[in-house]
Amino acid sequence: MTIDDIKNICVVGAGNMGHQISLLCAIHGYKTTCTDIAPDILKKAEKFADTYLPGRVEKGKMTKEVAENARKNISFTLDLKEAVQDADYVIEAAVEVLEVKRKVFADLDRLAPAHAILATNSSYLVSSLVADATKRPSKVVNMHFFNPALVMKLVEVVKGPHVSDETAKVTMDLSEKLEKIPVLLKKEVEGFLLNRIFRVIGREALWMLEMGIASFEDIDKACVYGAGHPMGPFRLMDLTGIDLNYIRSMERFKETGDRADLPSPSVVERYMKGHYGEKSGKGWYDYSKK
Repeated sequence: MTIDDIKNICVVGAGNMGHQISLLCAIHGYKTTCTDIAPDILKKAEKFADTYLPGRVEKGKMTKEVAENARKNISFTLDLKEAVQDADYVIEAAVEVLEVKRKVFADLDRLAPAHAILATNSSYLVSSLVADATKRPSKVVNMHFFNPALVMKLVEVVKGPHVSDETAKVTMDLSEKLEKIPVLLKKEVEGFLLNRIFRVIGREALWMLEMGIASFEDIDKACVYGAGHPMGPFRLMDLTGIDLNYIRSMERFKETGDRADLPSPSVVERYMKGHYGEKSGKGWYDYSKK
């Protein structure tokens, strides 16, 4: 298989990442089906497509022809079988829980065409953890987009020991077709490249907050105005989701048993209150007025 064989793409999961990845693929000419098990999330994803595309045209960022073609290219369905039956490439963007992802990949392996590549957009879990849930491990790969997927250029492609050269190349080529800048990890490592760096920064930032050394606002200011980061670790957590940070930390603790991997008290407090960040209107910062 080569990149020229990729015509139809299926994105499994219509949440924060999935709906943007779906629209990204549709904008770049791929027939794209977005699917989710939650009707309300799928409706929200479809509404996003219906508002985002005309908005880009209105702002002069996209031609009317490109917007109309993109809307024709994308469809939404609750039926996984229908979504993947003609897929050449599948991108899973489900919740960051290993058991859930293994179930999804087992279903995808059963329902998708034999030639289809199955990619996971996981931000931490390596694909070898789900590859053995399928009968096509050489076609299971990490393809990690960054949030917001329509804007951020980086895509991390991880070539685990089970991944064929062909699968890795097609994934790199597809990333470039989507006008992204892919980087290839030659070995599997939990968290990949950038998130391992961010994890160290985030852990230190949370420690300083918990110790009363500085406020989260001032820690963010230090990273922006001192280190030149586009946003600080707390603002970034609001963008990606405090719930994701909590779930990811709990999953890591289950694996390691190391209490240092547990989410910080401040993260737990916000998670329990449903203050997940931008998507809930409140996290470290208040977005309710936007």
